[in-house]
Amino acid sequence: MIRLFSTFLFWRQPMNLGRTVFSQLLDFIPTYQFQLCVDRYQGNRYVKGFSCWDQFLCLAFAQLTYRRSLRDIEACLRSQQPKLYHMGFRGQVSRNTLAHANEVRDWRIYADFAQVLIGIARDLYRDESFGVELCETVYAFDSTTIDLCLSLFPWGQFRRRKSAVKLHTLLDLRGSIPTSVYVTGGQVHDVNLLDQLVLEPGAFYLMDRGYVDFARLYLFTQACAFFVTRAKKNLQFYLRTSRPVDRSTGLRCDQTIRLTGIRTAQRYPEALRRIVYFDAEKESRLTFLSNNFLLLPFTITELYRARWQVELFFRWIKQHLRLKAFYGTSENAVKTQVWVALSVYVLVAIVKKQLRLNMSLYQILEILSVTIFEKTAILEGFSNFSDQLPDVEPCIQLSLFEL
Repeated sequence: MIRLFSTFLFWRQPMNLGRTVFSQLLDFIPTYQFQLCVDRYQGNRYVKGFSCWDQFLCLAFAQLTYRRSLRDIEACLRSQQPKLYHMGFRGQVSRNTLAHANEVRDWRIYADFAQVLIGIARDLYRDESFGVELCETVYAFDSTTIDLCLSLFPWGQFRRRKSAVKLHTLLDLRGSIPTSVYVTGGQVHDVNLLDQLVLEPGAFYLMDRGYVDFARLYLFTQACAFFVTRAKKNLQFYLRTSRPVDRSTGLRCDQTIRLTGIRTAQRYPEALRRIVYFDAEKESRLTFLSNNFLLLPFTITELYRARWQVELFFRWIKQHLRLKAFYGTSENAVKTQVWVALSVYVLVAIVKKQLRLNMSLYQILEILSVTIFEKTAILEGFSNFSDQLPDVEPCIQLSLFEL
């Protein structure tokens, strides 16, 4: 009788069968594809306790919860030790182990896996609008610089007393998804990264005038890809034809030109399209170059205006991801952290689309940061969010002296 009563009490005890928000977030990650990336570079070779998956989870947790250092990551995760196994961790979390993993494990594991997530996100955002009615794929290519300490990061030296890391990013404007990211030291010039691009026929590439290299731009034409960039002031050319434009839209001219410089004419032997636009708000005159002769001239100017999305992307990741301070000083550790941060960015974009959330990526990231250890449905935290402040009844102030 006593045995039956104890069994009854056991089943009557409240049991929390829920999963943490962090473990639910991992459902959006293709773990099989991650293991293929690990096997490709033998990431778990000679590893006994702390696998590449554990390393990825630690760094992803640090990005989601804004951890500042390895000691910070260790303290936060060890404070939730009973939950770590159900969150996917199998190894013992230690700052020394994590630091060693960042130093020696190939960063290409996380770069390849980020490309897997990018492929998923691009399929989800394929029909997303970016402000210009265009069927073709449109990319913006630019770079941003993160300043580093020269004594700690000598491999990124680009000036006598300065060191930096550069993120060269090819951004798909539909959904602001980074399709290709190249992490280099500050000494690498931006235009050299054009050689790394795999050009997509029929796509548009938006670049500022820092990427004007006519030998490289001619490769776009040969690959049947289109570019839109700004012309430099010292451009030498002669006018072949000119088309009428609507000056009320800000357009000043739409021309077909040929380069006449000694070197530029050899490097780009075909015709170019030159469009001059006057921006009344900033009172500036902008000159655009393109190898596309079919789009309306105003559409060309609108395309270049959409290039600003890559600047907004750089600002977002610097403000909301851990990319200004690094957990390691080696080139491998920096690239590992950058690629995991980008994976988290793309993962949040995937969650937004698959859960059909009507909120910004910033709001989703903020909600995840405070609910990461809670054992509630992942949609519950988002459903409780509201931009409007609750109505508060005004308090009734009692008079001190009654008349």
